[in-house]
Amino acid sequence: MRPILIILWCLLSVACSRQPDDEAIRAAIAAGAASVEAHRGKEVLDLVADDFVGNDDIDRAGLASLLRAQMLGANAIGVRIGSVAVDLHGDRAVARFDADITDSSGRWIADRAVTVHFETGWRREGRQWRCYNAKWSSDAR
Repeated sequence: MRPILIILWCLLSVACSRQPDDEAIRAAIAAGAASVEAHRGKEVLDLVADDFVGNDDIDRAGLASLLRAQMLGANAIGVRIGSVAVDLHGDRAVARFDADITDSSGRWIADRAVTVHFETGWRREGRQWRCYNAKWSSDAR
């Protein structure tokens, strides 16, 4: 009987353990980058809050259209995320990072490579962190 209790306790402790908030946000950003590379826009949008606002007041639907257009036009997209600085404020956070983005077709990014600077706002929704705002700017190289 004891081995069953030990196994049950181990399963419960793993199921109940929670990733630290800053690590959860960094993991969400990394997952979003991987989804962009794999042309899976829906997975990117799963990380975005319904009331998202970005540059030029782009909303979640506008972001979906932008992603769809960019992914249709690019053969191979590469995304390399630099270090992510996360400032936590309770159930909200700000994450700042740079992303080096490449496009082998040259259709999405004219120079085929660009560094994009992001400042993103995150909030906890249930057990997940979702991006509710973002500002970005790029330096063509």
